[in-house]
Amino acid sequence: MIQFLVHEKADNIGVATVDIKTGETAQGLYMDSQESVEMKTLHDIPLGHKIALTDIAVDASVIKYGADIGRVVAEIKAGEHVHTQNLKTRRW
Repeated sequence: MIQFLVHEKADNIGVATVDIKTGETAQGLYMDSQESVEMKTLHDIPLGHKIALTDIAVDASVIKYGADIGRVVAEIKAGEHVHTQNLKTRRW
């Protein structure tokens, strides 16, 4: 079962299509290439929320749909929940 989708190969996050529990090895799919990907989750990832595919450093960009959607404000490890606790918009 696909548990998260990654829109483009250049993205560093995926989007959960179901609730994913801490410690699961979640199954994902790159939508542009149809390649599968697995990610061990470090946190619960609610439906519709983002999961980090790689470690992302403070001040780096989070890439979704091939676009910069915000700035990392707290270090993110692969498999972590990406949300308001570690990601802020670049608009403000």
